[in-house]
Amino acid sequence: MDGVGLPAKFLGADEVEVLHLRTHGKALVAPTLVLLVVAVASGIGLAAIPPSWQPWAGWAEFALAGIVLLAWVVVPYLRWLTTTYTLTNRRIITRRGIIHKTGHDLPLSRINNVSYARSLLDRMLGCGTLVLTTAAEAPVELDDIPDVERVHVLMTELLFAQDTLERQLPPDAGE
Repeated sequence: MDGVGLPAKFLGADEVEVLHLRTHGKALVAPTLVLLVVAVASGIGLAAIPPSWQPWAGWAEFALAGIVLLAWVVVPYLRWLTTTYTLTNRRIITRRGIIHKTGHDLPLSRINNVSYARSLLDRMLGCGTLVLTTAAEAPVELDDIPDVERVHVLMTELLFAQDTLERQLPPDAGE
């Protein structure tokens, strides 16, 4: 879904990337609206400033618009851009963070159940929440996954293939 995958140096030997994606673009709707409102308000504000207040009022308005854009447009966009989910034949890799990067790897062998949830808005936009259940931890929820039903099917196929492979190996194969 996303053209740029995880660098090969982060994959293990014989590990294959199956899917690499970001959260759904709906996360960018609010920042886009803020951008439009700030642009229109700045234009109206600059036109309404009396000439006697120039240039300082214009600079103050520019600074205020910059702060608003940084906080409510640039940061959410960078957060969306740096949050990725990668599905390999062995694990699910989540990476997020602009400056402080965090990651979580969940081996497929630890996943007991895969399900998904889609609200009415999610169904209209073609996304949903993927819920991964393990025996040891609380469920891992990956929100706003694009085409969540297809990702669910891929996960199920990978889990079934892993389960079948483990049953076919002789008991001493892991030693």
